[in-house]
Amino acid sequence: MADTKLNGQQVLLLPEGATRLLGRDAQRTNIAVAIAVANAIKTTLGPKGMDKMLVSDLGDIVITNDGATIMDEMNVEHPVAKIMVDIAKTQDKEVGDGTTTVVVIAGNLLKGAEDLIDQGIHPTVIIKGYKTAAARAAEVLEKYSKAVDSNDEATLQKIALVSIGSKNIGDDSTKAQIAKLIIKAVKQVMDKKGDNTFYVDHDFIKIEKKAGGNISDTQLINGVLIDKEVAHPGMPKLINNAKVALLDVALEIEKTETDAKIEITSPEQMQQFLQQEERMLKEMVEKIKKSGATVVFTQKGIDDVAQHYLAKEGIMAARRIKKSDVEKLSRATGATIVTSLDDLSSKDLGYAGVVEERKISGEQMIFVEKCKDPKSVTIFIRGGTQQVVDEAERSIQDVIGAVSTTIESGGKYVPGGGNAELHVAEELRAYASEVGGREQLAIQKFADAVEIIPKVLAENAGMDSIDTIVQMRSKHKAKESKYFGVDVYGNRVADMEKIGVLEPTKMKEQALYSASEAAEIILRIDDIISSKGRSGAPSGPGGGYGQGGMPGEGMD
Repeated sequence: MADTKLNGQQVLLLPEGATRLLGRDAQRTNIAVAIAVANAIKTTLGPKGMDKMLVSDLGDIVITNDGATIMDEMNVEHPVAKIMVDIAKTQDKEVGDGTTTVVVIAGNLLKGAEDLIDQGIHPTVIIKGYKTAAARAAEVLEKYSKAVDSNDEATLQKIALVSIGSKNIGDDSTKAQIAKLIIKAVKQVMDKKGDNTFYVDHDFIKIEKKAGGNISDTQLINGVLIDKEVAHPGMPKLINNAKVALLDVALEIEKTETDAKIEITSPEQMQQFLQQEERMLKEMVEKIKKSGATVVFTQKGIDDVAQHYLAKEGIMAARRIKKSDVEKLSRATGATIVTSLDDLSSKDLGYAGVVEERKISGEQMIFVEKCKDPKSVTIFIRGGTQQVVDEAERSIQDVIGAVSTTIESGGKYVPGGGNAELHVAEELRAYASEVGGREQLAIQKFADAVEIIPKVLAENAGMDSIDTIVQMRSKHKAKESKYFGVDVYGNRVADMEKIGVLEPTKMKEQALYSASEAAEIILRIDDIISSKGRSGAPSGPGGGYGQGGMPGEGMD
């Protein structure tokens, strides 16, 4: 029980069963958890990184080496572990890639901080040093960055291949093919924001997946793929040069808002009532036909009678389409979403070269493709098993993030293979001596933490990490080239520019800032108070995982 003393009397602060860790114990526990999280996923870094199998309580299996997915699926309990999960998620949302990098750097920043605390350096001094180092690191990255134009597909392809290279999806030619598809998709949906700046909304690159076929069958559809079937068997399954109507209105007889009673006293009246309903539905179909539409997608339902009349007119229709899909169809075909049939005219219609219902792995899907200048496209992923298509989806999301981040951030990139990190570390060590005082020790530890990336890349490739770092440093000092990094495929140190290993600058900057901020938050904590849970079992620093133990080590 947590308590304190006043004039020799015991004063209770917290209820029975609550736990509390103070000062150095709290810091040691938090740092141990953060390091455990970083160690758990560092083996996934790079093209030669290993995969993790995550098994849920229900027996669902996820096999991946995507940092954000691993962190999310581990179902961690410790509050510090949750902070590490948050930085991975932030990295994923902001730049789409580099999630393992950010967690590994954050863990090593805290490892360095622990050494300094043991030497008697106050956490506030370490935090100040880390802040200074992070700002300086961003400047160094900017200095070493090179520019790429959005039309330079060769360089964008290299950036995409580095991102997809660490994923276990197909061979090199398949990865190159998928990288090209993604670059086309990103360039198709990007919007110009300023003179030389672009914005890419990832929501308009729809990703559909279906187990079956081969990963190399993955394709880019210049339009939208709808996971629905045509509403009526009598409707055409293929329409060329389609005029597309998008509706947010039901092709049904609406029920009255209040309870209404219709009194019918004879069979003739019943017949008239049904005929009137049929006439109203026929009129709805007439309005659609009059507009010139040959394909109809609606967010609401379509009555059976309306389906019959649409089929008679040779109009293809699909119902209960998700709102997000209707918005994508609008961007792809140029159609206006109409909320009243009375307002529907030929001006509201969009265009698609082909609208076709096809059977994929036993399920009907509608392909809306060959649009003129679609601002929404679909990447349709195929693969041998569900695990393969799921991992392919995660990989493609990462590559979309890497390519769009490069385009959005003014087209800046740095050499990969740990080269950028080594430059940052070297510059920070030189800068530390200028700063002086105790802060310089924190800046040096920041440099060591950043340098962990080339070390881990080398380790995961089966190389000696110390020899690799020494070789890279000697190459830089000899001024053979400033672009030497870890060539994980050749198990050697090589010129990253020559072999085309390039990464977005923004991804590196975000990783350094996020890792630094997470380390600062954790270092500020000197007291962990955990109240008794409602069930009576204490939670927190002493509850369920022990001091320094890693929650979720069994991984859910």
